[in-house]
Amino acid sequence: MTFFIVVLRSLWRRPVRTGLTLVGISIGIGAVVALVGMSRGFETSWTTGLKSRGTDIVVNNMSSGLTPKAFPAEARDRIVHLPGIAGTCALEVEFMSLESAEMAIVSAREWGTFSWNNLKVVSGRMPRDAEEKAVVLGTAAAEMLKKKVGDPIQIEAEELSVVGIVDGGAVVENGAVILSLPVLQKIMGSEGKINGIDVRVTPGMSEAGVRELCDRISALIPEAKARPVSENIRNSQGFKIINAMSWATSLLAVLVGVLGVMNTMLMTVFERKQELAILLALGWRKSRVVRLILWESALLGLFGGILGSLLGVVGMRALEHTPTIRGLLKPDLSVDLVLGSISIAIVVGLLSGLYPAWRSSRLSPSLALQG
Repeated sequence: MTFFIVVLRSLWRRPVRTGLTLVGISIGIGAVVALVGMSRGFETSWTTGLKSRGTDIVVNNMSSGLTPKAFPAEARDRIVHLPGIAGTCALEVEFMSLESAEMAIVSAREWGTFSWNNLKVVSGRMPRDAEEKAVVLGTAAAEMLKKKVGDPIQIEAEELSVVGIVDGGAVVENGAVILSLPVLQKIMGSEGKINGIDVRVTPGMSEAGVRELCDRISALIPEAKARPVSENIRNSQGFKIINAMSWATSLLAVLVGVLGVMNTMLMTVFERKQELAILLALGWRKSRVVRLILWESALLGLFGGILGSLLGVVGMRALEHTPTIRGLLKPDLSVDLVLGSISIAIVVGLLSGLYPAWRSSRLSPSLALQG
């Protein structure tokens, strides 16, 4: 009988206890996969949405939340003629409850700018001009709001008309209600205010050139901060808080798993004292008995990590289709997240087994003689 078979048989001998321990670990790892995957997915989805519009630099004030703070619309005029800027688009983006949707993205864009070019009309048409009281809906937003071309849509106290359904090429774009900037400004009473500027740089500009341009834009618009599109969301204070809370919640769940594995392995050592003593009497070294306990706890971590990863993926899929989340993000189901979570589970198993393994090394072979 090989050493590995001995380990597996030891775990299988107490299936109920082993099963309950695996449940504890899998819940903790499932929380890591689901919560961290959602927070990563938020960043990735918004970055992909910006890139789909051809945006290279984002100018906004995201220091204290996920919704940018407003600043004067004339700030765009301060940078439009800078060398290296191929195009700009003033924006007002709001998260709001919209009819049947608990949370929807309302994206108002400066008329005639590049941020409209990525929208491919699926049905209907685009607004005729900057003043038409009309919206186009991303495909996901139309499904979520149960709207079709010609239907009315209520934004705050104003009733607008849905004139088109569009495919924006990204989750966030397809989950948005899109309209002309002046129309939303009048509805929100924010004439002369915007909360973002999309900037497209001249083709071929180096990364160093983009960063230098960001510094020049930030100097000219002190009310906001210019960042490369890939760094926009991750530097938001609101996103940092969400990310920190995701990890904190996950680690608390993992701690429960640690205590579960440690309790299981301590009980195992206590119940198998005579068996372990017999192994020592037959010539097993104490180090081998320690390895036996550590292998058992590591395997508990491995199996719990695999089950937890599957649980986390199912949880993410369920959250992705909830009314609150749908259209706002696509969860991160990357291989590195799953493998990282399983690795955490194995480390949790090993750490949980250290004290029980040490206790097993203190056993005396003379215990084998006790009835």
